Amino acid sequence: MPLASKIRYSYVIVILPILVFMGVCVVTLISQNRRYNEIIDAAGKASEFSLDFKKDFDYETYLVIVESKSYEESELEDMLNEATRVVDSLDEKVEISSENADRLEDIRKYLNNLRTYTTRIRDNLKTGDKYEDNIEIWENDVQIVTGLVRETILQFIYYEIQDMQQVKNEMQNLYTRVFTYSFIAALVILVMVIYITYMISQSITSPVRELSRVTARVAGGDMSVRANLETGAELGVLSRSLDEMIERINNLLSQVRTEQENLRVAELELLQAQINPHFLYNTLDTIIWLAEAGDQSKVVSMVGSLSDFFRASLGQGRDIVTIGDEIRHVSSYLEIQQVRYQDILTYSIDVPEEIYISSIPKITLQPLVENALYHGIKNRRGGGCITITGKVESKCVYLYIEDNGIGMTEERLEQINRKINAGEKTENEADAGGNREEAEIFGLYNVNERIRLKFGSRYGIHIDSEFNKGTVVTVLLPADETLSALEE
Repeated sequence: MPLASKIRYSYVIVILPILVFMGVCVVTLISQNRRYNEIIDAAGKASEFSLDFKKDFDYETYLVIVESKSYEESELEDMLNEATRVVDSLDEKVEISSENADRLEDIRKYLNNLRTYTTRIRDNLKTGDKYEDNIEIWENDVQIVTGLVRETILQFIYYEIQDMQQVKNEMQNLYTRVFTYSFIAALVILVMVIYITYMISQSITSPVRELSRVTARVAGGDMSVRANLETGAELGVLSRSLDEMIERINNLLSQVRTEQENLRVAELELLQAQINPHFLYNTLDTIIWLAEAGDQSKVVSMVGSLSDFFRASLGQGRDIVTIGDEIRHVSSYLEIQQVRYQDILTYSIDVPEEIYISSIPKITLQPLVENALYHGIKNRRGGGCITITGKVESKCVYLYIEDNGIGMTEERLEQINRKINAGEKTENEADAGGNREEAEIFGLYNVNERIRLKFGSRYGIHIDSEFNKGTVVTVLLPADETLSALEE
């Protein structure tokens, strides 16, 4: 509903109860007032019936009997007609009780009887010598019936006055009830006005607050929030437009994120495909030196290891390999390096074959072993040892690359962990100054980032080191589902 219509309907909702209440009060007052006026009108009309009717009618009848007046000269007919007119007017125009209606019917019968008696008197006068009969009719019939007429009309007036008093009391009670109900209705209407005003303001301000909350969360980076408002025509359109805008922004962000991830994958795969030319040159130099020395068995061994190394590096175009393939790759690398550094390097690999089936990004362990050799063992006096071990725990595979090289200070260790986890890195393997320490961080970052990119931010590498004692690099990977029985 549009806001303008909502406000107009709120006025109707507020005004309609007031009008209904006023209408009920007015109708009730008019009804009571009409009834009261009818009772007064009935009493007034009844008062037109002369209370001296008995005396006047009896006397006029007596004058006719004693022949002081002829029947035609008397007012008997006029008096009966006037009395009948009053009775008919009361019966036709005034709302009276059933008891008084019966009384009017009795009066009408009495008047008919009087008409009959006066007719008999008139007939007797015409016949003549009927004085005694007329006197008997006058005494025994006319006077008794006129008495009954007077008594009945007095009863009619008395009960009408009683009804008038009852209506007056009812009207007083009605006025009291109307005042009480008016006060209660005023309170109810006041509460309704406050409630409706509050609800209308809430129906306007609440969606606006919700839209403000949604926009604030969107501004904070939460693109999953939606308004989903159906209140009000204008606010509903605004809500749907905002949801569509968020959805489009979310799609654009997803598209940009996908493109960035694809770019990062391409960059990392390019870096992964790059083989350190110095390693290849040095290995070939070593093979030439061994050939010149006539050590044919070592030449064959190094060529075989080099072949295995490059075969594993290519990995048939796969980016994810098994841990078994990665162990064979790093074994080839260590065999080559042990020939070159046989006076300072020993190594051991003790990874349970059961975890060989788990997956790992290609060329993950070789950069870590290379760092252990060049930045750990070569920087200390005497020989060193590189050990690779592994285990399964809590549905995760842990691989440990441990060396007893020079290690790192706490400051250097903190710097490396911060940079590889926070994403700080140089632009290439050896930065513009040829800093080997930055190249070390770059290699570690590359390994960590590839693991996270493939398996999620929960996984990656962690480094523990102590100066002059050595370094341990922990590689955390998801375990294959079939390895759950090996968990400790």
